Amino acid sequence: MRKEECFYLGKIVSKYSFKGEVLIKLDTDDPGQYKDLESVFVSLGNNLVPFFVDRCRLHKSNLLRIDFEGVKDEAAADNILGAELYLPLSLLPKLEGDKFYYHEIIGFEVMDVTHGSLGIVESVNDSGAQDLFEIKKGDIELLIPVSDDIIQKIDRKQKQIHVKTPYGLVDLYLNP
Repeated sequence: MRKEECFYLGKIVSKYSFKGEVLIKLDTDDPGQYKDLESVFVSLGNNLVPFFVDRCRLHKSNLLRIDFEGVKDEAAADNILGAELYLPLSLLPKLEGDKFYYHEIIGFEVMDVTHGSLGIVESVNDSGAQDLFEIKKGDIELLIPVSDDIIQKIDRKQKQIHVKTPYGLVDLYLNP
């Protein structure tokens, strides 16, 4: 399994017990849908390694407490501490309408009401306070906020995102 075929589930943030249990900080709005995991892929080095789950339960808000098969002491838990967890893309619930996963819209063309084609979505930057579409148009990179106020429609068949950008935002990039 390759990372491109998976989605990021979360990260092992701490040990929970001397029996090898670990806590995972989940990257999801609905932690409850992952409380019955049977297996996950753990990123170790440059590989995704399958780990089977003996027991899995929610722990506080968005933490998952997992007892992995084969991880039965603190030393074994130390070996995977800080590792990222992944699941196959096929396990993501299907979204419809104007809801989308960030990985799903990579390569979509962004169409602005005023300016027409703004270019192609290269990635989504979600590391700041505001998530941003990173759009490439020739040699120019545009950053457009991911916002319900800006996104008008998602057209999956045409692979387009229709937006209405705030006045002057696109001009900052195209007419410096």
